[in-house]
Amino acid sequence: MNLNGLKMMLAQATAAGQQQGPPAWTSLPMFVLMGIMLYFLFIRPQTKKAKEQAAMLKTIKAGDRIVTSSGIMGMVVSVKDKSVAIRSAESKLEVLKSAVTEITERGGESGGSES
Repeated sequence: MNLNGLKMMLAQATAAGQQQGPPAWTSLPMFVLMGIMLYFLFIRPQTKKAKEQAAMLKTIKAGDRIVTSSGIMGMVVSVKDKSVAIRSAESKLEVLKSAVTEITERGGESGGSES
């Protein structure tokens, strides 16, 4: 390749680099749409689940059967501010309220009338 051919290639490359594309702000709606999608796919379900978990933890009372995040199943003996005492088989355990993942059966002192 000679020097003139190299000069022509460089001239074409710089001419191609100077072509104007669409303005940068035209991609903004796509980023906004992606942000909205991320909110509805990830953030909103997490906050909804956290609210449900907090509401469930407020309703724990003695006599409820629960499952912890580690898989321990037991009956609630007493409820404190940050922990719950449970009886599982022949053991009495104290676990954090945040470790309770599910109330499987309501029991104990119920507010409603039973027949």
